[in-house]
Amino acid sequence: MKIAVINSGSSSIKCKIFLMPSEEMLASIVVEKIGEESSLVTFRQKERRFTQKEAIATHHEALKKINSILSEENIVANFASLDAMAHRVVHGAEHFKEAVVINDAVLKKIEELIPLAPLHNGVNLEGIRISQKKAPNVAQVAVFDTAFHETMPKEAYLYALPYELYEKHKIRKYGFHGTSHAFVMQEAAKTMQKDATECNMITLHLGNGSSICAIENGKSIDTSMGFTPLEGLIMGSRCGDIDPAVVLYLQRELSLGVDEVDELLNKRSGLLGICAQKDVREIQKRDDELSRLALLMLKRRVVKYIGSYMTLLKRVDALVFTAGIGENSSSLRAEILRDLEIFGIFLDEEANLKNSLLISSESSKIKVFVIKTDEELQIARETITILR
Repeated sequence: MKIAVINSGSSSIKCKIFLMPSEEMLASIVVEKIGEESSLVTFRQKERRFTQKEAIATHHEALKKINSILSEENIVANFASLDAMAHRVVHGAEHFKEAVVINDAVLKKIEELIPLAPLHNGVNLEGIRISQKKAPNVAQVAVFDTAFHETMPKEAYLYALPYELYEKHKIRKYGFHGTSHAFVMQEAAKTMQKDATECNMITLHLGNGSSICAIENGKSIDTSMGFTPLEGLIMGSRCGDIDPAVVLYLQRELSLGVDEVDELLNKRSGLLGICAQKDVREIQKRDDELSRLALLMLKRRVVKYIGSYMTLLKRVDALVFTAGIGENSSSLRAEILRDLEIFGIFLDEEANLKNSLLISSESSKIKVFVIKTDEELQIARETITILR
């Protein structure tokens, strides 16, 4: 079965073709800078790679370009010859607890949820609709970032606000990066030769956007992101946890409007707000007070969440680092893990420097893994499950 996994962003589309259930990736195509004068198209297939620059004005044109490359490279004749197309959708709220085959009712609900994820659900929906037109007889499946966290208990996902705000407006913690947390959980369980349902883990998706998840017997019981992806850890340009009264102060005393506060918290805060850069690699090259402060604040917030999840879970089999920072920053991992020695977690320094799969020492009571995430493969796996 050949499945195309489509991830539509605000100015990009990522497409991977998988042969399932063998999980062989047949091709990867990424179209970036959609709507700009010089869009970038990147193709990857085993040893073959190439990039092209051309003007691609819309998501419709981007999918048309992907369709033609798949044909030219003899991956598939066209989208219509696929067995299924699977789409990443960021927000499914309480309505979608697992992947679903897309129909008119599903499309309507995804559209209704756009206010909860205005930067994502709209473009996700556009990608689905274009795909339906190009492949009307191919099964279309939606896989939701929030679905993995729908197993959280009520005491974890509710905010201490008037209960009617939850009842009428569904204001609650949803959590994100669900496909990434689910993927690395399964891979870590395989490495430990256990079923995921037997495992308690803390998974750390650390990238420009970051979140941590507490997993008990293979199910999410808490996560750091909340109603939106703004809550939780300090991120590239997002502030993470703050006192909500700061927002009121900014509006009342600095006369900032709603949109200005939104931009400040989401696009001008986090590491960028502290030291004027959001790429951890670049910050680590510096040696000044603000760069050091930004990294200390980031580490402290991560350690704080891990510590709280350790107490929630009682027993932890593994910590799993993933995503851009988690997979590649050995120095930040080392700093985080040194603060966790009180829990009997000890680092293998040499393995950590090599970004090895297992980076905890033999004396460590809890295993620590570095696992490269593959959200597209997880989406393909969930698609196969729902279509069986």
